[in-house]
Amino acid sequence: MILVTVGTEQYPFNRLMSWVEVLLQTEIIQEEVVVQYGNSTILPAGARVYRFLKEEKFQELINQARIVIAHCGEGTLLLLDSLDKPYILVSRSHKYQEHVDNHQVELGLSLSQINVPVAWSPGDLVRFIHEPRKVSVSDVSQATAIALCHSLQSRFEQTATDLTVGVSR
Repeated sequence: MILVTVGTEQYPFNRLMSWVEVLLQTEIIQEEVVVQYGNSTILPAGARVYRFLKEEKFQELINQARIVIAHCGEGTLLLLDSLDKPYILVSRSHKYQEHVDNHQVELGLSLSQINVPVAWSPGDLVRFIHEPRKVSVSDVSQATAIALCHSLQSRFEQTATDLTVGVSR
């Protein structure tokens, strides 16, 4: 079973819903798909859908899932990273009115630099679905973590000290 979750964001994530629907219609996905769609207005035909899930049901579905496809929210990332479950993130974009700004795109770009699976197209989802891999942000070496902090610093104009809290030097 594949679990798709978009969190509780007030904006729809119809682009991801459309990707999942195409993969179901073309039978690239041939297993059960459960979708927590939030405020999306497109629902993938052929999937079992829930607008929102209570914590207990959400945990139950995560435990049952073979893989998880999720929006690139910080809270979702931390939750999925703490589990022993392959996951791939899809960034919401301001360009498609999926969020108030592009912070998920920026986070996705940074995470992809440290090999965390991030889908930028339906093709990325297809590759992940066929060959899922579990990568943790905690697997990052100290040098990579510092490089990532510098990358984030240049994008968000925060100080390296602010970003490296918890990273040993």
